[in-house]
Order: sequence, then C-alpha cells, then structure tokens
Amino acid sequence: MKEFDQFNKGKDKKKNQFTIMKDDSTDGHGGYGVGAVTLENMSPVIVDPNEEKAYVDMGAMHARSDVEKRTKFLADRSEVPNGKLYWIVWVTVDRNEKGAFYTGVTGCEILVDREIKRGYKSMPEHVNNMDKSLKGRIVVDHMDDKSKKLLAEFLKEHDPDMWENSSDELKQAL
Repeated sequence: MKEFDQFNKGKDKKKNQFTIMKDDSTDGHGGYGVGAVTLENMSPVIVDPNEEKAYVDMGAMHARSDVEKRTKFLADRSEVPNGKLYWIVWVTVDRNEKGAFYTGVTGCEILVDREIKRGYKSMPEHVNNMDKSLKGRIVVDHMDDKSKKLLAEFLKEHDPDMWENSSDELKQAL
C-alpha cells in the first residue's frame, strides 16, 4: 500500500488520508490491508449494441464511465421505459505457463435514457459480478447475441494471444 497525501499538506494525516492499494497486499507485512482485494487485473469493457462497438472505460470502476455520467440511476427498471441498452463487462486477466489470458468475464446490464437523465442498473449485480470475474467465472449467458458477438470481437482484436490462451468455456459462451 502506498499513501497519497498531496492534498494533505499541513493537515492532520489521520483525518485526510487517501490510500492507493497497489501490488500484493499480502506481501508479508501483516498489517492493515492484508487479504484485501486488488482490482489491478480487472478492466470494465462497455458494450454498446446501439452503436455496435465495445471499448474499455476505466471510469466504470467508480461508476463514472461515459455511459454513466450525468445520469441518476434508479433501482426500478420500469422508471426507465425508453432506456438504451448498454453492458458493463468486468474482464479479469491472469497469466499461466502459456502467457496472459482472459480468466473472468461477467456482464451487467445498464439502461440509460439521456432525455430524462435517468438510468437503471442493479448495484448488487455489479458488485457480485465483479467478484465472480475476479474468481475466474464466465457469466454472459443473459447477454443478447449481438452484444456477446461485439464483446468477443473486441477481446480477440484487443489481444489475439490472450484470446487464444483463454478457456474454451469463454470462447463457447461468446
């Protein structure tokens, strides 16, 4: 763990600490943060079936992707009847003897209505799917075929070797 205190000049460090978790949190020091989850190997991929594109948007890690900006999210899907469909897909990578590969891929639906600046997403689903992705699970069966195809094309083009090293389960699911 490394501390970032550029905004903390002359102030009590106990009150205004911003901690960045980096590297292996279980590196043997035995103190604060041992066993904490690291998100360094996870990236959010936005799949936009409306525009037929997929791209990485790291802002989604903190619910600040381009799709999510300037939108108030509601927990009731019926309050966003004209929402456009997007997917945030949590993609985790790992490395084995063959090299890097996509290990966890989980999709989460988002509906956004730009006119009324409202959207729908299930925060518990996002949290649970992030966890499943970190654990190497593939959860894309609820995605529409067009979105799965866009995601597969993006992952293949992003790094063909990583795609080739990935599991047959992932390739068949997409």
